Amino acid sequence: MENFGEQFLHKRDPKLHTSEAVEHEKERLEAREEETSQKPAEKISDWLEVIKQTHTGHRDDPQVMERIKNYYHKEYVIDPNEIPEGYYENQKRLAREQGHGDIDITEEMRKQLSEVVVKDQETTLDNWTSYFTSPDADAYPMWAKYWAFTSMLKLSTFDKEKHTFAKRDKGTVAPFPDINREALAYVVDAIIKKANNEKIEATENNPELKQLLDGASFGKLYAYAIEKVTPTEKNELETTEGEWIKYEQNSDHMPLVNSLQGYGTGWCTAGESTAEAQLKGGDFYVYYSNDKEGKPTIPRVAIRMNENKIGEVRGIAHDQNMDPYIGDVVKEKLAQFPDGKQYEKKEADMKLLTKIENKTKKGENLNKDELLFIYEIDSKIEGFGYQRDPRIEEIISQRNPQEDAPIVFDCEPNLIAHGPKEINKNTKAYIGEFTPKVLKSFPKSIEHIYTKFPDGKVFLKEIIPDKEIESSETAIKKLEKEGHKINDYAKDMLTKVDWKEKLKNSYEIVSFSVGELFGDTKIHTYADIKAKAKENNLELVPAKLAPTIRLNYEKSGQWTNIAMEAIRDRDGNPSLFRCGRDVSGSWLYNCGRDVDVDEWHDFYRFFFVRK
Repeated sequence: MENFGEQFLHKRDPKLHTSEAVEHEKERLEAREEETSQKPAEKISDWLEVIKQTHTGHRDDPQVMERIKNYYHKEYVIDPNEIPEGYYENQKRLAREQGHGDIDITEEMRKQLSEVVVKDQETTLDNWTSYFTSPDADAYPMWAKYWAFTSMLKLSTFDKEKHTFAKRDKGTVAPFPDINREALAYVVDAIIKKANNEKIEATENNPELKQLLDGASFGKLYAYAIEKVTPTEKNELETTEGEWIKYEQNSDHMPLVNSLQGYGTGWCTAGESTAEAQLKGGDFYVYYSNDKEGKPTIPRVAIRMNENKIGEVRGIAHDQNMDPYIGDVVKEKLAQFPDGKQYEKKEADMKLLTKIENKTKKGENLNKDELLFIYEIDSKIEGFGYQRDPRIEEIISQRNPQEDAPIVFDCEPNLIAHGPKEINKNTKAYIGEFTPKVLKSFPKSIEHIYTKFPDGKVFLKEIIPDKEIESSETAIKKLEKEGHKINDYAKDMLTKVDWKEKLKNSYEIVSFSVGELFGDTKIHTYADIKAKAKENNLELVPAKLAPTIRLNYEKSGQWTNIAMEAIRDRDGNPSLFRCGRDVSGSWLYNCGRDVDVDEWHDFYRFFFVRK
């Protein structure tokens, strides 16, 4: 029988038959006075027979298999001392992009990070070793297994955008590729037929596959098979029926790892060490869509928890984004978590902030939407850190707000009034002193009002009562569903609201500070405030409207009291509702004071109804 497979290896590597390992086997056979050959293919065949005996002849002996795996670890797994500094810098960058600011990688952190890198490389390499030495791979000739295994050792992560595997080098920190048995079988079967000069039907109407087989690149063929042959092809992804599986915190991590291996998700959770660490931090949810047999086996979405909060949500598209078909499944699931909606905003905010940071470093211009975002015109930027992301101030400090204002307001500079005297019938934006008297002078053309740009936006908005809010229970349910928090005092006050009160179809709500209302810096009582508001054609807000105002005020972080008829809180003090935001989120609060007794400084703000 001709050694077609060995000839294939020789053609791929003309120096293989003269390598130290092959020559050593030839010398060993000669020492035993066994027949040897000088033909490259036959020399390679004799050497492969030894590999076969050592790798499969003792597979029932755990100690032998352990020695084989340890040998490969030593040869191919990265040495912790060779992990490039860029890897640790990348961890710092990721932390920064999550809103944690600039962190220092301590020696202990470096040690922990390097251990995870090494362990994940070892376990993913072991998957290939275990498979190729198992009875499941006995159908493959030894030369084909050698070709596939040694080729795999040169591959790094799979780039779904480019549809290729990155090359592995001495400093690669990524795990070895997932082993997809179906894709591997497709590749090995095709390459065996090619080596044996057999007809390959799959290439008859497939010039792409024919070209790949002519090149005989395992990496390119494996990438092709993963995308074209296995369940990640488009028609499989269009099927979104399946089920969510929850892996409990501190549970065995191997069922999770095994369910992900071979699907090319790109998730680090496919590595044993990473999966184990992540399950120590919280529960882990994976959505599996149905395969060709109708079984939920194809991983599509992962939700990792940090204790009782969402840590991250990842899909299987490029850069672990969601594939285009799975959005509704993810949205429905996130709605089941208290912080689901908030998480979506945080992730989107951090991605956009990183994009703006990179554009700023390159000296590129920001567009209107990016300026609206960085100046937090429509909403506060939220991240995963405990403090405000320091990049916001870093970027703003490099900008000129006066030059940016016309872009944000989408108007010519001469349409922006910088004080009452500059207001005319064409004014589109106002930046300056704001009082009830100034408000009366505004033409209908004004769309933007600021005491100072960009952080002095005045709230003036038409509010339509939310029809879903008809009781304290529905108010709490709606607010929490939309990601707002309510303290216990405010919840108690909601039970005392007159829910039978009939509201108007809409209200124009405006906010003034005490200083803006009176035009001074003195301290005033709540009775004074109500009287002054009435003088200026401002009315109190119906308490029933407070939850709707909270829903419409979600884009601001400034704490503002609702001027209303006071409601006694759980301590018996007459109190008001208050809206605002802190690092923990958006709140409906009580004002925390006896409004009939306490006095109000000029900086306190109130919502009023404008007649």
